[in-house]
Parts: sequence; C-alpha cells; structure tokens
Amino acid sequence: MSSVLFRNVVKNFGALNVLRSLDLAVPDHKFLALLGPSGCGKTTALRILAGLDMPTAGKVFIGERDVTRLQPRDRDIAMVFQSYALYPQMTVAENIGYPLWIRGTPEAGRKAKIGEVAAILEIGHLLDRRPRQLSGGQRQRVALARAIVRDPAAFLMDEPLSNLDARLRLTMRGEIKRLCQRLSATTIYVTHDQVEALTMADLVAVIHGGELQQMAPPIEVYDRPANRFVATFVGNPPMNILPAAPGERGVMIGARIVPLERTRLTACRLAEIVEIGLRPEDCSLAQPGEPGALPGEIYVVEPMGNETLVNVRLEGGNVSVRAGRDFRGAVGESIGVAFDPANACFFNSAGLTAVHRVNSNGRVK
Repeated sequence: MSSVLFRNVVKNFGALNVLRSLDLAVPDHKFLALLGPSGCGKTTALRILAGLDMPTAGKVFIGERDVTRLQPRDRDIAMVFQSYALYPQMTVAENIGYPLWIRGTPEAGRKAKIGEVAAILEIGHLLDRRPRQLSGGQRQRVALARAIVRDPAAFLMDEPLSNLDARLRLTMRGEIKRLCQRLSATTIYVTHDQVEALTMADLVAVIHGGELQQMAPPIEVYDRPANRFVATFVGNPPMNILPAAPGERGVMIGARIVPLERTRLTACRLAEIVEIGLRPEDCSLAQPGEPGALPGEIYVVEPMGNETLVNVRLEGGNVSVRAGRDFRGAVGESIGVAFDPANACFFNSAGLTAVHRVNSNGRVK
C-alpha cells in the first residue's frame, strides 16, 4: 500500500499560518497534482510528506504507517526537486545509484538497476558524464532516474519542469506521465502550471490560502469547479465572471435578462446567486442586436495562430471569447456575445458554486 493521507495537517511559521487543517487522501497508484498559486502551501505540504518539515499539528500516513515523526530516510519516498539537486562531482551513473549505495546494495545489483532505469529513461549513453555536461532535459531525466531506482512507495515532485524552456516542458510532461503510468506508483506532483496539472494527473487538488479548495479528476475540476477561485484559477483564459441576479424569467446580467429553464431558475433563486461564470469556449460572437446576445464592444483582439481570443466589454464587465483564426474584428467595434445558460455556473455571495452547469443527461447538479 502506498496511499497518502494528510489528516488535519496544520503548519505555522511563527505567526504565518501556511497550512490550515489540510485533509487530503491520495489513493494507491494514482498521480495527484497539487495545484495552486505561489505561496498557497503546496510545497510546504510536500515537504511535510517528505519529512523535511514537521507539521504544527495533524498526522501524515503513507499506506497504513503514521510517518509524521519519521526521518525522511525511513519514509520510503523519493523526491525530485525543481533544481534537480545532482551531485556535480559524481558521474550520471553514480548520481543514479547513490540511493542504492546508501542502502548497502552490492555493486553488481547497483549496476544492473542503474542500467535498467537508464534504459527506461533513454540515458544509457550518458552514464559516464557529469551533470555540467548535460542539458536541462538530460539533467531532469537523471533526477527522475535517481528517484525511481529503488522502487519507493511514493514519488514526490516539486515543480520539476519549471527550469526548462517551453518546448522541453511539453516533451517532459509526456515523458513523466508515460513513466508514472509504466511504474504504476503513487505520485504527488506540485505545480502552479494548470496545463501540467490537467494534462498529466489522474486527480487534481487545488489549494489556496493553505486550504484545499477541490480535489477531483481534471475534467471535473474544469467543468464543475467547487467555487469561484477554482473557476477563475483553472483555465486559460480563466472563466468569465459577471454579476447576475435571478429575475422573473431568467437571470439579469446588467439590464438584459437571460432566460433560464424553470428548474434551474428556481435553484438560482434558492441559492441567492450573485454571479454567473462562463468558459470562453462556451461563448460565441454574434452580430450587434442579435436576439439573446449581450451587447458589447471589442476591447482586445489576441491572434494565437490556431485561434483568436477576443475580449469584449459588456455592461457587467469584460469577457473573453474563443473565435476562429480568421476573425478580423477591430477594437471598438460593436459586437454581441451569445451563450447557452445551461453551460454556465452560478455563484453565491460566499463564492461557492451554488448551481453547476447542466450535465450530459440534462440534469441540474
């Protein structure tokens, strides 16, 4: 068993409360991404799991073992750092085999395991080199090899791709995902990059202000965010948020009423919603004055190559809309924004998602 459990974990640094009663359960063999902005507590949670920091309160379990007070060497985990943390005086082979040497593994066994892991990561031709002779991507592979060489109960990765250029990050995302699927090991991956979290992980745990906001599969976090923070943090561009209030036949956005199906409107009234959330891809551009479209004017146009992002100023605020690559509207031009309210989320005054988008069966949840 290599499941991971944080139970009511608190971490204070003096008067600074970094983690506030964190409860988090990572199932065995799953890849979990800890996602959140800088300073939210995600790296602190990882360091507590690794034994590099002690919690102020609460407990940490790996499998059925309470590891809260154990030394890092006794936790059976492997950690990949942002800086790679390779020993410059050692060769690649020596770096990879160091955890085995520490544990007294015979030389023949070490060489066999180093060769096996190097073959998996396609770095067998680099074994005699030193870290300074390697590229960033090669160093990252060596750090991964050192982590997996002894088959730990869990892998911990602290923003391992942040020092790589954009193209190499894309390649290494796929490599790490493939590796973790092949090893079928419990992996906790810290990142502030939502693309990494959504494309690599089985589960995403969004943290903000030292508290868990939502933990779910990536598509659920994206489509059915638990609150306003998750809705606006996950997604690029982020979810559009506009003031809204229930009316007689639908919700009022500015001076316009957007018709809602009766069950959904009733749910919005009972929840006392104050805002509506719309993903840019769930909006479309319309001709000025088109029935059902919100009137506005083009504020910014951003050609992206494969698509064009159009920011439109409406009465209630600005919204981003994904348009085709051939869009040619001019800044200041009048335009409409249309959407299906079944694809909208509605938030209450506490910022919680009170009414989610309609699922594929047409039921409101």
